[in-house]
Amino acid sequence: MNPAATLHSPLVIDVAGPELQAADRRRLLDPRVGAVIHFGRHWKDRATLVALNQQIKALRPDLLICVDQEGGRVQRFRGDGFTRLPAMRALGELWMTDAMAAMQAATACGRVLATELRACGVDFSFAPVLDLDHGGSGVIGDRSFHRDPRVVAMLAKSVAHGMLQAGMASCGKHFPGHGFVKADSHVAIPLDRRSLKAILADDARPFEWLAGSLSAVMPAHVIYTRVDELPAGFSPRWLREILRARLGFEGAIFSDDLSMEAARHLRGAQLGFADAALAALAAGCDMALLCNRSVGDGSVLDAFLDGIAAAQADGRWRPDPASEARRRALLPRGAAPRWDDLADDAAYQRALARVRPLAPQG
Repeated sequence: MNPAATLHSPLVIDVAGPELQAADRRRLLDPRVGAVIHFGRHWKDRATLVALNQQIKALRPDLLICVDQEGGRVQRFRGDGFTRLPAMRALGELWMTDAMAAMQAATACGRVLATELRACGVDFSFAPVLDLDHGGSGVIGDRSFHRDPRVVAMLAKSVAHGMLQAGMASCGKHFPGHGFVKADSHVAIPLDRRSLKAILADDARPFEWLAGSLSAVMPAHVIYTRVDELPAGFSPRWLREILRARLGFEGAIFSDDLSMEAARHLRGAQLGFADAALAALAAGCDMALLCNRSVGDGSVLDAFLDGIAAAQADGRWRPDPASEARRRALLPRGAAPRWDDLADDAAYQRALARVRPLAPQG
């Protein structure tokens, strides 16, 4: 089946390891798959990563190859030439002494991050984090730039600008803000009991201010109990009414990982992975992620793909050409640099000189 025949490839999956297996190839050829996400297990060295990405693109040039490469403790690729990026809190701390230097450093971080990824065949990183640092969230913590939404917006926009300089799109996360709740949505169901007015006036402000700048947004697996009984990533009110209509965001919306604990508990019921993806897409997501289900025999991932195919066949899910256009808009702009040429890339080297003092290397 021609991938273009669906008019929409909304699924983001992973592959089992650093080399493609026959089962990986079969899944990537599913026309409903539109992106691949890498994790630490896909990293051995640069040569292996480049080869893996070349194999993926040989199968499907239209696939978007993604990773979480934020900096600090969320950096999947380390060593073998990859620059150790600072936690974003370091940029917020620099802001407090020299705001302009912090913005320059943030732009440099974005440029280095994106340049190095693109030189290894990665198209897209889920960055920057727009969550506010309220001080109580362990899962966010130093991934946040600052407590002040104005500082977060300015530094996040600078990081996104640096990524764009390297031809890479950006993704603000986790809408409308994960930093206020203490529970980790990977293992629990966080509840935020603030009013819509309070959230929009504080945590959601960076998303409002950057609605015209960000290429993509990822909603939080958090239930904002005074706004909707559904987690934000499954809520038409949050995604269609607030993010799209009220804040004016026009880019792509990714669900967060559907394998997380908070992802599938909807109105007291626990959904299967395929039904959770369908709920996210119906709520307004353009793309639905299911991570870390390719390992082992991969039967869970196969059942997931079969479930979406069945939903399309019986009319429970219909492809959305507008969503597909938003997905394709995230593919990189311009030719990717060669890693061996980075030593002579003056702009990259200037950015690197600003980044290295902010994080210990090695």
